[in-house]
Amino acid sequence: MASNPPGKCCTVGVKHDGEPAGTSIKVGKYDAYLATPEASKAHKDAAILYIPDVIGIWQNSQLMADQYAANGYLCLIIDVFNGDAMSLNRPDDFDIMAWLTKGSTGDNPHTPPAVDPIVEEAIRYLQKEKGVKKLGAAGYCFGAKYVARHYKNGIACGYFAHPSFVDEDELKGFKAPLSIAAAETDPIFPADKRHRSEEILAEGKQPYQINLYSGVEHGFSVRCDTSQKHQKYAKEQAFLQAVTWFDGWLL
Repeated sequence: MASNPPGKCCTVGVKHDGEPAGTSIKVGKYDAYLATPEASKAHKDAAILYIPDVIGIWQNSQLMADQYAANGYLCLIIDVFNGDAMSLNRPDDFDIMAWLTKGSTGDNPHTPPAVDPIVEEAIRYLQKEKGVKKLGAAGYCFGAKYVARHYKNGIACGYFAHPSFVDEDELKGFKAPLSIAAAETDPIFPADKRHRSEEILAEGKQPYQINLYSGVEHGFSVRCDTSQKHQKYAKEQAFLQAVTWFDGWLL
């Protein structure tokens, strides 16, 4: 694997302050959140598909989608968990692998056969309903795997933040510009996996970037404690990294 399976660090964090400005919608039968840029600032025919971490569509991810919109990008978050996203800060004994393979009810798995069709529905919506011709995708933790898997469906540029569960073959298959934000302390995407990812991306001969942020842990780009200066700085810079990457390679 280019990154390890999810663990407890994928569920912990802090809820951020703010009032989401986007719209809750349905994409097919799935819940979604759409953040729309001001017409005068919108990048024509461009959009970002935001594939979230295991907390799904919630305050922090909505505020980040709003920030993509503030930077000119139509941004869609899709509920890849089909109504079964995880709540923040689960107990120490929570079995995340059981949740991934079976879901909370035992019959709602969050594995590729279940998640892939949801991502495909989101891409179709953006392309067919919104007329998007230049599609970027941002994958956070769990979501990174599905950015990699869906290059073939029209993703022209990608961004991962602290990826989890990405197979080497999936990373090799992403034949487009890719930027990765990594945490210094991250058992899911540790140094050896980060270096292996760099080797794979170099072999692919597409533009790539891997930025390492010191003093932060897995999940920092979405769920960090913004009252801590170094965490706030890393979160903001990782977001700027994503926007700059899309500005440079998607538009």
